[in-house]
Amino acid sequence: MNGKIVVVGLGFGDETGLSLGTLRLLKDKKKIWLRTAKHPVVNWLEQEGIPFSSFDSVYEEFADFPSVYREIASRLLALASGEEIVYAVPGHPMVAERTVQLLLDQGKRKGIEIDIRGGSGSFLDPAFARLQIDPVEGFVLLDGTGLTAEQLNPRSHVLIAQVYDRFVASDVKLTLMEVYPDEYEVTIATALGIEGMEEMVTLPLFELDRVEDFTDLTSVYVPPVKEEKALYRRFEYLVEVIRHLRSPEGCPWDRKQTHQSLRPYLLEEAYEFLEAVNQEDADAMADELGDVLLQVMLHAQIASEEGTFNVYDVIGRLNDKMIRRHPHVFGEQHAETAEDVKVNWEKIKAKEKEGHQEKSVMDRVSKHLPALMMAFEQQKQAAKVGFDWEKKEEVLEKVQEELKELHQARTAAEQEEELGDLLFVIVNLSRFLGVDPELALLNACRKFERRFRHIENQAALHNQRLEDLTLEKMDEWWNEAKQKEKHR
Repeated sequence: MNGKIVVVGLGFGDETGLSLGTLRLLKDKKKIWLRTAKHPVVNWLEQEGIPFSSFDSVYEEFADFPSVYREIASRLLALASGEEIVYAVPGHPMVAERTVQLLLDQGKRKGIEIDIRGGSGSFLDPAFARLQIDPVEGFVLLDGTGLTAEQLNPRSHVLIAQVYDRFVASDVKLTLMEVYPDEYEVTIATALGIEGMEEMVTLPLFELDRVEDFTDLTSVYVPPVKEEKALYRRFEYLVEVIRHLRSPEGCPWDRKQTHQSLRPYLLEEAYEFLEAVNQEDADAMADELGDVLLQVMLHAQIASEEGTFNVYDVIGRLNDKMIRRHPHVFGEQHAETAEDVKVNWEKIKAKEKEGHQEKSVMDRVSKHLPALMMAFEQQKQAAKVGFDWEKKEEVLEKVQEELKELHQARTAAEQEEELGDLLFVIVNLSRFLGVDPELALLNACRKFERRFRHIENQAALHNQRLEDLTLEKMDEWWNEAKQKEKHR
């Protein structure tokens, strides 16, 4: 090592809270650097004639805290080259002190020894006392300058440090509102344990950034939620709900379900979501996606009970697959267009299957798909190995050929077979047109329903029963509905 940085903590209060070891170190007249001179101990340092420098000017040079911390760590490592210096931070060096983590990460590579001497207690000591937090109930300490919703646990005491100003407070508020109700009460705590400076204000979450008095010593405390409804947005809570539904104390219907019995519901819920998409109904889409997720959760819970896998295995495999199949995002490859992505995806899938003996290309197609989707997937797989028409005109000729054979069919069995062939080749035509046959047929069904409802409405307006109408009258109203659609 060609240099050394001794890191000490100044505690949360004035010099009376400093440990004997820290006092001696500060009085040794070594080169002392403070992360910030905005600390109660600084007055004592000046009175004792202890020279020091601070990095307060760095805060003015950069627009964000991560850049500030990186710059301070970089300067400290340069200053310590070939000598020993003391770096003093507020609180405890290992509690919410990003610069110390950066020094530990980079010091060894640069040949600088980082000697952590601890401190005189962190701001957590008075925080636990003043805010009446028992950490054994569950406690999370987070950094307000880099807070994310994923870090929050509403069942625990949450203390968010480094809420320096209203800008940070605003970001903290918006993040908290992703998890907690807008009116949820939080406490702004400043200079806890420091006589004459301590302040605590409890207010609704939505008012968090309307307060002016934020300082370097400000934290935000969020107590554990007590109302179950506040947990409804948490994935872990959903896992517990599904587990309870399947338990002996749960729902008889949910308990009796199996992978086999649930199969039709997954398809049903998926189609209902597609209908919501077609209607462009955002609320319905959210509801229907929840129903799709319910099916995933039930299958995962059944598997968990059988000891085969659980929902976290499902999530883990999905993340692994997404990262593995997107090397242009998470790796070194490049993909400029959606077509490039598709080509890469297929190459990766093929590589993943290396070593797995495939008896037939058709094995790639699920046997449980609805017939229309199965036909589409079978044709796609066949086309990948070259078994395909070259242009859509050839497919149209095949449609005419199959239609002629249907006309010539005499028996019911022949008609069923030829109709199947006609439907199959029409699915092939949809592929050449770049149209999803399932969505095309769904749209046709919806169109039929709209026009037929118009006939029903007209019959009601004329006090007529559908059964008493002539086909000509129904056609008239049908065409009327068509014209209305054209003029929308």
